[in-house]
Amino acid sequence: MPVVSSTAPVVASTEEPTVYNGAATIHPYDVVVSDIEGTTTPIVFVKEKLFPYVTSKLAEFLKRNWANEEMKSAVEALRAQANKDIADGLSTATPIATESADVSAEKVQQDIVTSIEWQMKADRKIGALKAFQGYMWKEGYADGNLRGEVYDDVVPAFDQWKAEGKKLYIYSSGSVEAQKLIFGFSEKGDLLHYFSGHYDTTIGLKVQAESYTKIATDIGVDPSRVLFLSDNI
Repeated sequence: MPVVSSTAPVVASTEEPTVYNGAATIHPYDVVVSDIEGTTTPIVFVKEKLFPYVTSKLAEFLKRNWANEEMKSAVEALRAQANKDIADGLSTATPIATESADVSAEKVQQDIVTSIEWQMKADRKIGALKAFQGYMWKEGYADGNLRGEVYDDVVPAFDQWKAEGKKLYIYSSGSVEAQKLIFGFSEKGDLLHYFSGHYDTTIGLKVQAESYTKIATDIGVDPSRVLFLSDNI
């Protein structure tokens, strides 16, 4: 699978192999699989807007939504991950208690805040954390406090790929729901119609080669016909 590392999307013709910055040869391809952070979207948007939104509103969000079924499922996923981390001997992992007659909701909520804060400081790419972040961001996008940012050349690149008949997919460590929020509520409008599908770490970690093979297999195309775009290899 051809891989291009850049600070913004690269538009390449499918007619002949193309050399980008003298470092990578882009062969003809039918499918584009793009990362988000640093590729379609500025890193600072994630680091300075999305992440602070979670940490600044986390305690209030937990309290306000504590009885919701979606919250209960999200908390259970975080608890299961915490238990796994502890069992695996991860020294920084902290347990999340279960609410009971002897354990207050406030105690459990504080455990969750502690767990999420250390995981975010470590920049973990863990499904339960990413899902919870997406749960919070959904509210932020819906009420207008958040708007997805994309580079100015992203939409023209999407348009060119579509005009050439290429299919476009997203593969990011952020949850599929979070991906859809960035593009569905972007400052340039709803961009979801450009994508044929989305992948996150449920298919595998981005540092594992087999993740990309799985994506190609799921799409139904030979890996050699897929162009993967990222700012970080």
